[in-house]
Amino acid sequence: QVQLVESGGGLEQAGDSLRLSCAASGRALSSYAMGWFRQAPGKERECVAAISRSGGTTYYSDSVKGRFTICRDDAKNTVYLQMNSLKPEDTAVYYCAATRVLSVPRSTLLYDYWGQGTQVTVSS
Repeated sequence: QVQLVESGGGLEQAGDSLRLSCAASGRALSSYAMGWFRQAPGKERECVAAISRSGGTTYYSDSVKGRFTICRDDAKNTVYLQMNSLKPEDTAVYYCAATRVLSVPRSTLLYDYWGQGTQVTVSS
């Protein structure tokens, strides 16, 4: 079993940048593909970025493509989400998740482990 802890959220202004971190413990992160999800009030949880076990394949939702970057540092057992050019519509609780599924799944149903989430608020 793997435990995930997100950090780095906060209150930012539109156009700012923010980097989220997801630290894993319990098992080596290299055994898992990783995803970053977000959930805004009244909305479903959506996958904004995912990265394969090897790091060779990534996925980005259309809403963040070109602005967000997911990367992993297996030596540090940590996954990051670099968020640039933040917009008010990026406001949400951000979660990282881990899955043993190959490639980069986008469905919440395919992820086995979840962090507690970190709040990101972007003001206009």
